[in-house]
Amino acid sequence: MVVSSTNPHNKEIAIRRRICSIFNKREDDFPSLKEYNDYLEEVEDMTFNLIEGIDVSTIEEKIAKYQEENAEQIMINRARKAEELAAALTASKGQPALTDNDVATNQNSQTGFGAVPQGQYAPTFAGGQPRPTGMAPQPLPLGGDMLGFAGDEKEAKRLQAERGARAGGWSVEISRKRAHEEALGSLWVC
Repeated sequence: MVVSSTNPHNKEIAIRRRICSIFNKREDDFPSLKEYNDYLEEVEDMTFNLIEGIDVSTIEEKIAKYQEENAEQIMINRARKAEELAAALTASKGQPALTDNDVATNQNSQTGFGAVPQGQYAPTFAGGQPRPTGMAPQPLPLGGDMLGFAGDEKEAKRLQAERGARAGGWSVEISRKRAHEEALGSLWVC
């Protein structure tokens, strides 16, 4: 598979997705951690070489051979991942995971083509990501500029300076108190 793109990041993402969908074994599929790490290292080496265009034909042959030899295991792992994602999605929505019987009952009770259970989003593609519903209406400023200063320019600048000073922790009361303490402190020193 040759991926041509003007953006190198898109090319890398496409290659990594493809490789991850084929080489999808997990740690529990291996008898030891060392064998699993060796598998991951080999997959990453192939991925890097494909991204960089190093010995692509040999790697593609290796991928095709692996796909033929492990087709059943690849499908089992994809199904397991899909089940885990579905369970995580339903758990994140606070709903119990559906069993096969629940799915069959739910499909028989719904009317219409492609109906979606109440309170759920219809996925846009096989990944199960919900469709965005659009932007909510944005509040409009009451008047004047975006900071809420309307009318007189001098008053607006004064309010802006005062708000900026208060945001930094300064207030008129603090400066008055300090001036008063300094004045009284100089009286007692004499």
